[in-house]
Amino acid sequence: MLSKIPIDLTKIKKENINKEILRAGLIAEYDAVNLYEQMAELTDNEEIKKVLLDIAKEEKEHVGEFQTLLEKEDPELKGAMEEGKEEVEELLKGG
Repeated sequence: MLSKIPIDLTKIKKENINKEILRAGLIAEYDAVNLYEQMAELTDNEEIKKVLLDIAKEEKEHVGEFQTLLEKEDPELKGAMEEGKEEVEELLKGG
């Protein structure tokens, strides 16, 4: 059900370990968001649904925290993400 870290962190070069740790954290947080939102869809108990969606929102905040740290560790990433955002906006504007 939940993702496994796609690489063996013990085999990563020292200069890349922080980036890979942060990427693994992002994977875990996205998995948590998916899990809680899927469970919220399954339940008919409004209290449980409300709490699950609140927890999912907290996990999304964690995504932002990991993303911010990853952009500091991998400066190229921030520029690439901005370019990707601009590309999507341009495609959607024209379509």
